[in-house]
Amino acid sequence: MNRSAAASPRVLVVRTSAIGDVVFASPLAAALRRSWPGAYIAWVVEPGIDALIASDPAIDECIVWPKTQWLELWRRRHWAELWRRVGAFRAQLRQRHFDLALDLHGLAKSALIARMSGAPRRVGLGAREGSRWLVTEVVERAGDPARIGSEYLHLAQYLGLDCDDFLPRLSLDANAEQRALARLAKRGIEPARYAVFAAFTTRPQKHWFEDAWIELAGKLQARTGLRIVLLGGNSDREAAARIACAAPGLVDLAGATDLGEAAAIVRHAALLVGVDTGLTHMGIAFSVPTVALFGSTRPYTNTGRANARVVWLGLGCSPCGRRPTCGGAWTCMREITADRVVEEAGLALGAAR
Repeated sequence: MNRSAAASPRVLVVRTSAIGDVVFASPLAAALRRSWPGAYIAWVVEPGIDALIASDPAIDECIVWPKTQWLELWRRRHWAELWRRVGAFRAQLRQRHFDLALDLHGLAKSALIARMSGAPRRVGLGAREGSRWLVTEVVERAGDPARIGSEYLHLAQYLGLDCDDFLPRLSLDANAEQRALARLAKRGIEPARYAVFAAFTTRPQKHWFEDAWIELAGKLQARTGLRIVLLGGNSDREAAARIACAAPGLVDLAGATDLGEAAAIVRHAALLVGVDTGLTHMGIAFSVPTVALFGSTRPYTNTGRANARVVWLGLGCSPCGRRPTCGGAWTCMREITADRVVEEAGLALGAAR
């Protein structure tokens, strides 16, 4: 970068998904802004997930990558239209004249976006899938694995950024927040008078059991007096309905909110209990008292928040990642009891006072 670019660089961050990883990476934008107040900072993200970063005051532009549309054109073999749209996206990036592109995925698809940007300096985090040939620098994934977002902190330190207060942070869209609060009000639920259950995620080995959520709902309501709001996506509706049917007083909003509304519901909760999923990590980003349940995945035990508690039994087979050895017993989650979670919730709420 030349001298003027070094003082006020034009930076492209490529972290298109997933929800949890975007939450973990969110403090990077603030670190860039603190270090280079005059910088132009853009972030590439997939549709829907843009709700997490579009209102961040540290980000000048949210660039939506239409991945789904491209894949559909590929599936239909509409090569000419696909090529036209790829070219238009490349031109959109090139018009920004980026000096630095940060590929936070370390994958071929993300490195290609960085390369398309035309940035002369392209840094890939943990480059895989041949992506190292599309970037100019590779930073291996490192840092304290027990600390939330440690790999992104490691990258920020490599770049020489101001890393004070490097914790997940999210900003809400005012319209989404208004819709969320109105949705709660229709059900007689007031801000800070409810607990969120983030019970669902993409892999079954990360789930807690439905009977455990049902037991927890009863005990937590009796202990705290908080209403219970269950969040999830469209694919979680059936499981959510079963839990709601067996848990009197629980409000089932699975599949009823978009991501921005769900984030706002998390933000205004008194407590969040969840598995290793994006909504749970949002609780920590918003500094909501949070209890995070881990089993098959390696937990962050250092959340940076006094009001966040992590439950991980540390069994010999855990973490197993995507290669479980228990034959579907999910012992690492089954042995987490509702009583233990209620106890941890009390500690999280106590730390918030």
